[in-house]
Amino acid sequence: MVLIRSAWTWISITVLILVWAPVMAVTRLFDRDPGHYATGRMFRRLGSTMVAASPIWSVEISGAYPENPREPFVFVCNHQSLADIPFVSRLPWDMKWVGKEETFKLPIAGWMMRVSDDIPVKRDDRRSRARVFIEAMDRLEKRISVMIMPEGTRSPDGRVRSFNDGAFKLAIRAGVRVVPLAIDGSFDALPKGGWKFGQKSAIRLHVFDPLDPADFDNDGTAMTEHVRSMIVGKVAEWREVDPAEVDADADVASSPGP
Repeated sequence: MVLIRSAWTWISITVLILVWAPVMAVTRLFDRDPGHYATGRMFRRLGSTMVAASPIWSVEISGAYPENPREPFVFVCNHQSLADIPFVSRLPWDMKWVGKEETFKLPIAGWMMRVSDDIPVKRDDRRSRARVFIEAMDRLEKRISVMIMPEGTRSPDGRVRSFNDGAFKLAIRAGVRVVPLAIDGSFDALPKGGWKFGQKSAIRLHVFDPLDPADFDNDGTAMTEHVRSMIVGKVAEWREVDPAEVDADADVASSPGP
């Protein structure tokens, strides 16, 4: 049953991508916005449609949406699964995603990411990270939000890993607010390294209120730690467990010294 369900889901995703590609091409052709907002929004609708069309996924969204979809924010979210992308795409606005360079080389889907003005990053490459910073600043200046997963990679066990502070330094440099997102349930839907979809999954996504870097004295490290603790706390609340059970760094903190 799992194999049949997984195969059907992947086939459905492939068909949707093939149907969406010409729509994306036409949208981009007539999209005169400097930030290509309509093109990006059309791409996010693909992810949203994937979720809506799946009988095994349901997404429960809580929190308040930003009032103005063209006010630029830096969005940050914990990263449990490849499926986080379509789940977060259920949010009704466009934001340019920072994603690993390899995904931009995928047939058709990679092209969609490029024409949507998403931003590729090559891991462990300092020049690539510098270029990402410049491109992200460009998107924010064009009044388009940017989406960053500060863990840098998917969680291997569903817990929240350490955060990089790059997203928060970006917000400080650009003078924009940060909107934290917390997600849970996507690890069970599609674990890291797997292709089989799990049982019917209820995904939870929470939108926190925007945070102003000035309230943290423009201290990127302090803001990083605060936002991470917020997300850890929310995931723990959903699971009804102690935050230490969600915090992957708790293992390091509690391990005995030499």
